[in-house]
Amino acid sequence: MKTALITGASGSIGSACAEIFVKNGYFTAGTYNTGEKKAFELKRRMGENGELFYPVQADLSDYGGAQAAYDYVKNNFGHADVLVYCAGAELYKLAQDTAGSELERIMNVNFNSAYLLSSLCLKDMTERKRGSIVFVSSIWGARGASMESAYSASKAALIGLTKSLAKEAGPSGVRVNCVCPGATDTKMLARFSAEELADVIERTPLGRLGTPSEMAELIYFLASEKAGFITGQSIVADGGFIL
Repeated sequence: MKTALITGASGSIGSACAEIFVKNGYFTAGTYNTGEKKAFELKRRMGENGELFYPVQADLSDYGGAQAAYDYVKNNFGHADVLVYCAGAELYKLAQDTAGSELERIMNVNFNSAYLLSSLCLKDMTERKRGSIVFVSSIWGARGASMESAYSASKAALIGLTKSLAKEAGPSGVRVNCVCPGATDTKMLARFSAEELADVIERTPLGRLGTPSEMAELIYFLASEKAGFITGQSIVADGGFIL
């Protein structure tokens, strides 16, 4: 049976990913930082399938968290067939008002730990000559956003990492892709007023927000053998917002 490692599994998109991988028979290790209650509620919600879901505490603002997540999978399952890096931190602030500690945290969670964790998993994947990695970036990583320079930069770094790792790992049969969600119905939108969200929806050709399950379906597809000839791609799922 295959194994998936999903970071940020207590979040909206991460939990939706965990559900779809478990539904498709994967042993699934899902990391959380402070969301222990949500992670174990997710396991209970899965019913009998919850036997395949393993919540793992890991603080990805520190390199030790990435190492701990990898060690858990390595020690319990031998390897990860799929890595989905879905953990993320946000910061809504002008660049000149951003403290060095804030920038460090954003980069650690959104990029640095993704780099370390993927490099650890790639050692096993390239040796076995199969595996798939999917990073979750953002449309702001592709386009940039005012008041979110640190966040946008960290997510843009994932896009560059996707392309580089796809070239490195491709000859070993390992695929690396990236998903760039647009405005999705998650807690990250909580800071916006009803009027601001209405404006975003109006500017979106499909006329609505995306859903976590839609993002999870795309991520699962990219990780699956059905996407066997797709690598190095950053796929935008934003309802047409940045057209």
